Amino acid sequence: MTPPSFPTTPRQKHYDVVIIGGATTGTSIAWHLSTNPDFHGSVLVVERDPTLQHSATKASNNCMRQQFATKINIKIAQYAADFVKQFGERFGSEPCVPNPPIRDFGYLYLSDSEPFTKILAKDQQLQTSLGAGTRVISPAEIKERYPFFYADDLHSGSLNTQDEGCFHALGMVEWMRKTAIENGVEYIRNEVVGMAVAHDQIQTLELLDGQTIHVVDKVVNAAGTRAAKVASLAGIDDLPVEARRRYTYIFSVDDPLPQDLPLTIDPSGVHFRSYTDRDYLVGCPPVGPDVAVDVDDFSFIEDAWKEKVLPIISRRIPGFSTARVTDSWVGHYEFNTFDQNAVVGAHSSIDNFLFCVGFSGHGSQQAPACGRGIAELVVYGEFRTLNLSALSYTRIVEGRPLTERAVI
Repeated sequence: MTPPSFPTTPRQKHYDVVIIGGATTGTSIAWHLSTNPDFHGSVLVVERDPTLQHSATKASNNCMRQQFATKINIKIAQYAADFVKQFGERFGSEPCVPNPPIRDFGYLYLSDSEPFTKILAKDQQLQTSLGAGTRVISPAEIKERYPFFYADDLHSGSLNTQDEGCFHALGMVEWMRKTAIENGVEYIRNEVVGMAVAHDQIQTLELLDGQTIHVVDKVVNAAGTRAAKVASLAGIDDLPVEARRRYTYIFSVDDPLPQDLPLTIDPSGVHFRSYTDRDYLVGCPPVGPDVAVDVDDFSFIEDAWKEKVLPIISRRIPGFSTARVTDSWVGHYEFNTFDQNAVVGAHSSIDNFLFCVGFSGHGSQQAPACGRGIAELVVYGEFRTLNLSALSYTRIVEGRPLTERAVI
């Protein structure tokens, strides 16, 4: 789809809801509002870059999984799978709508120690209690199912091929945005640079070019890696969200594998999967410390391919020793340093300021459920479909982390 050319000037001065950030999360909120029959207000989405060129959306590895360690994240993932499987029904038979909507080659966590196997087994019990198809399998079972793996150093694996794999995240966002606009949501290309707060309410927003927007009901911070900067405009300095660098490489090999490669998380943290029928995707954090980076810095500061990726993938799958990079990019996680979980819901004192941020690499698949949740808060004042209160901002203020350890 050709990126839209949004105006820079809003059509009106007052809006019921203003969403700051128009990528995956902001667009999910807008879409769920615009399709809710009980919502009749006006919605403005303010997005710095309609092309989403440097957004987490554009750099997404398009992953879909239920293998999480917290109940709420498993339920969020299950809604994402249901939502994406209805993609064609919701958005029509357009070229960007994949068939099937989820490429179910699965997720495979590899363990090289008994302690980590115990963690995987504990998580598997939680996942299966909620209906996920996860199984903990032995190295022999791994070799039987995927004979191309080197498994002599493995202790176990955690595998699910039911609603786990990849999907077309950018296509989902493009068509949600298109539908939201058709339903009356207004998008502008601009940036919020100031907020006026009075009586525990955001009253007005100032745009980069000096324009002022008056807010009637809610302001939603869906600004991704810029979420902490946006929060600071309202005097909030404790939102623990920062940008973290992540590398992605697409590579080909002389002899492609005879079957799909599940998204495999090596004990080193490097993860890789099938990309198309004949090439592969691999992602990893930095070679050195995983620290905050400038939100506009998408440089390759190290040769992660040679220093980290190639040695690991060629050891785990010897046939990958001939791997050649055909494409690569640097993306950013909007990393929640507090507990690696999303922050969803109202601020503790500015009650018309809502958050939908901090997804720590899971935004593409968590945006449908969290966008629906924010829409429900706006329309009904409560979560109605899935209770997301465990992800509230209040937990940060009260020092109650809900740690998600299954973060790649």
